[in-house]
Amino acid sequence: MREWRAPRLSGTSRVMGAIVILLLVLLGWLQYRLWVGHGGAAEVQSLSRQVRQQARDNGGLRQRNAEVAAEVEDLKSGEAAVEERARSELGMIKPGETFYRVVEPASAATTTPPDDGGAL
Repeated sequence: MREWRAPRLSGTSRVMGAIVILLLVLLGWLQYRLWVGHGGAAEVQSLSRQVRQQARDNGGLRQRNAEVAAEVEDLKSGEAAVEERARSELGMIKPGETFYRVVEPASAATTTPPDDGGAL
């Protein structure tokens, strides 16, 4: 019986095999970089979430800035806003006005003296 031997590869077959192996290694490395490495898909998703959150924060801050700017403009242009602030925050009144303070009556539970059980 004859002994079986693997066919010998020619020089070009060896080179082609080496190129195929090199290309497979390169493909694997590129896939790793795409999914896991720096600048990969996971990092892009994380940065996208951060951008959306920052855009929401910026929208709220823009609205707040607009409100403050309107209030500043109102205080600069009109006496009514200044007068309203002086009355509400500082308790000021105009000359000739009478100031009335309304005091709510205390509730019945706080005005009733505690029962000491009739002991003298």
